[in-house]
Amino acid sequence: MKQQNPYRRRPGVFYHSSGVTDVIVWAPLKESVSLEIAGSGSLSIPLQKDKWGYWILQTTLLQPGDLYRFSVDGAAPVPDPAAVSQPQGVHGPSEVVDRAFDWTDQEWKGVRRDELIIYELHIGCFTDKHDCEGVISKLPYLKELGITAIELLPVAQCPGNRNWGYDGVYPYAVQQAYGGLKAFKQLVDAAHEAGIAVLLDVVYNHFGPDGNYLECYAPYFTDKYKTPWGKALNFDDAWCDGVRNYFIENALFWLGECHVDGLRLDAVHAIWDFSAHHVMQELKEEVRLLEEKSGVHKLLIAELDLNHPRYVTGIGKGGYGLDAQWIDEFHHSVHSLLTGEQDGYYEDFGDMWQLEKAFRDSYVYDGIYSEHRKKLFGAPVGELSYSSFIAFIQNHDQIGNRALGDRLSLCLTKEQLKLAAGLLLLSPHTPLLFMGEEYGETNPFLFFTDHQDPELAEIVRKGRREEFSYFNFKDDFPDPQDPESFDKCVLSWNYRGSDLYKWYRELIQLRKTRTALLARDRHHMKIIKQGDVHSRLLIAERKGGGETLVLLFNCSELVQQMPLVYSGARLVLSSGSDTAVPAFLPGYSVIVLEV
Repeated sequence: MKQQNPYRRRPGVFYHSSGVTDVIVWAPLKESVSLEIAGSGSLSIPLQKDKWGYWILQTTLLQPGDLYRFSVDGAAPVPDPAAVSQPQGVHGPSEVVDRAFDWTDQEWKGVRRDELIIYELHIGCFTDKHDCEGVISKLPYLKELGITAIELLPVAQCPGNRNWGYDGVYPYAVQQAYGGLKAFKQLVDAAHEAGIAVLLDVVYNHFGPDGNYLECYAPYFTDKYKTPWGKALNFDDAWCDGVRNYFIENALFWLGECHVDGLRLDAVHAIWDFSAHHVMQELKEEVRLLEEKSGVHKLLIAELDLNHPRYVTGIGKGGYGLDAQWIDEFHHSVHSLLTGEQDGYYEDFGDMWQLEKAFRDSYVYDGIYSEHRKKLFGAPVGELSYSSFIAFIQNHDQIGNRALGDRLSLCLTKEQLKLAAGLLLLSPHTPLLFMGEEYGETNPFLFFTDHQDPELAEIVRKGRREEFSYFNFKDDFPDPQDPESFDKCVLSWNYRGSDLYKWYRELIQLRKTRTALLARDRHHMKIIKQGDVHSRLLIAERKGGGETLVLLFNCSELVQQMPLVYSGARLVLSSGSDTAVPAFLPGYSVIVLEV
């Protein structure tokens, strides 16, 4: 029998309807921890330590709305590392919250992986309300579009009010600018009522540079490894068990208490763990138990830059068992081919063979030589389902990490945008859309921050300028700290009458209703013709449920002849105005045939 993990505890402050509040903090190397309650009658109450380093208290003196901190070994009080509310920002006191919520989603069972059509959005930029209420107001639009899940950029409390979310320092607290914990639960509940799952981006590989007090409590970080964003979190060094518990319990908080349907785990390649029981596997096992208990499907999705199928291979087959992973190379193949860009990592792309390989094999570099990396890179995915791999043609990273945050709509024609959408939504992979792409949004998605520390703000500005020093700007570089950089990113919502929007809806409807497009096993899809440097015509065949569809993608500006073998086929969908099988394929076009 597996020994119960003694470190499995829920950290934080929990108010009960009886009036009793439970307090639990992990600080294994400290000699004293006291609860400091703010207010006119300030109180200091000592906690008691157990053998595993958890400090515990039950009290009736801490009630909803009260502000509190912890004093560790007599030092100046600091916020709760598991706070669910930071009303005065990252350096202010934590707030006790009555976490009870009247859920109405009792009949909700989640969305299966094969059903996912994901829509990534930033709560602050999605509407001019900049909060959870604004997202709720657009749920009817998202339902009409046909997506089945929204993926929210991180909501953890960050410095200030404007941030992508990756500078979070309170992974349990919802950013106050978004409305806090209750507003977040209302969003999840409303999404489920609309039949839409909610995925949440979480960051377990680093903490932001401002407002991080973890080291006041315990060895949350290690010097064994480095990350591009700061100190590496301690998942396999001495005292790592409490650290692992902190993040696993955070995942269970979102998936359990907040009814979130899945987590997108940011940059798991920067989660360093050489222990026998990898933390990703442990997380999956705990989530599986929650799934069985709740009867609701729960998903774990990895962002991974390694082209390594181990993360999405089943635990019984030696993998970590995660449900899916992002595949940047699908994006790179489409982007480089259509824009002609071959700088940076795009030097590995730009030819038809990479697009064909991304469409068929998920990974482009699966053990072959990468010129950009100057080495053999990746491994084949084997027979893993296409639904294990999430593809996209735009996302927050690929737009926001461009110097001007410019979208494809600013550099591609309408025909090219339709082609890119067709490649994504007709591929067998799980598709992800970035907010606004479905109607050709032209507002940028810039990098923006709201650091309150002037020195840190200047470091961010300087670093951003140096990163793009090669770019010849006509105007000054967009200042991440300038509120205007954030304001420019809010969606315009100019979608009415958009031909592109209509095309996205048609593609999504087709994907959800045709049996050939519902099949996700690899033997249900094959490439009939790989485009070359001359024709750039990609032809793929999808089979399922007794149906066969042929997908033709003309990836060039040249008009190309329809292969004669399809002269007797039936036209299902065309990105142009065709109502019958055309004799010629217009430049940058998509044709779907039933044979």
